[in-house]
Amino acid sequence: MNDPISPARVWLITGCSSGLGLALATKLLERGQRVIATARHPESLDHLVTLYPETCRTIALDVTDSAQVKALIAQAAEVYGRIDVVVNNAGYGLVGAFEELSDEQIARNFDTNFHGALKVIRAALPVLRAQRSGHIINISAAAVISNYAGFSIYGATKWALEGVSESLAAELKPLGIKVTIVQPGPFRTDFIARSLERAEEHIPDYDRTSGKFLSFLETMNGKQPGDPDKAAEAIIAAVESDAPPLRLVLGKYANDKARRKHSDSEKERLAWEAVGLPTDYGSFPH
Repeated sequence: MNDPISPARVWLITGCSSGLGLALATKLLERGQRVIATARHPESLDHLVTLYPETCRTIALDVTDSAQVKALIAQAAEVYGRIDVVVNNAGYGLVGAFEELSDEQIARNFDTNFHGALKVIRAALPVLRAQRSGHIINISAAAVISNYAGFSIYGATKWALEGVSESLAAELKPLGIKVTIVQPGPFRTDFIARSLERAEEHIPDYDRTSGKFLSFLETMNGKQPGDPDKAAEAIIAAVESDAPPLRLVLGKYANDKARRKHSDSEKERLAWEAVGLPTDYGSFPH
């Protein structure tokens, strides 16, 4: 067992039934941290409570239910007297060409991945402001670095969350509250098998784009290069840092992708600078 982190913090983590949420909760408890772990079916986390009865609490949570979210924050603040870290991990993937997705599928994905995270943040902010301390961790995706055919809506939910996170970081910095966006690459979780919804409609014209991407995801299942335990350690390290990053990119795949994206974006900007730059009043074309 690892040595405890000092000082002990109270972590509230959504979506702990499996994957990164479960790995993070487990690592923290091993290190002597206090964890409030949420899941739609918290009985799936009974083994953690059995192992760590003094430092682990589980609470049922559907992040799309505003009343449940508000009750969760009130209960969480009472359990250990404070909340130090809020991790928005609950979410699921939605794959399919944009035209193949139903209105209901799009709305549900935004309700969970985006609006659900906002509900948790909005409910937690009064507690964090009163403390003049805290750290919000929002789990994003490599799809935000650059998106894929077939991930239009899933990527959009994470893009939206990152946009809010950037503004929040500026708003909350003077109040002693930090914000970090986590961009994981493919990690060996059950995301593809359990947390990936498929489009309701199939349009053959998209087989070579979004269809090909879905086939790739399915062949990757169980072979992802990312280690969830190491991802959890990286997130803990960011929270423990005196100068945590706004974005934490996890894994070689996502880091390589980010490096290429930034390079390609600058090349494109430079290629069109002569057109885009002289568009202010008083400027002259090159």
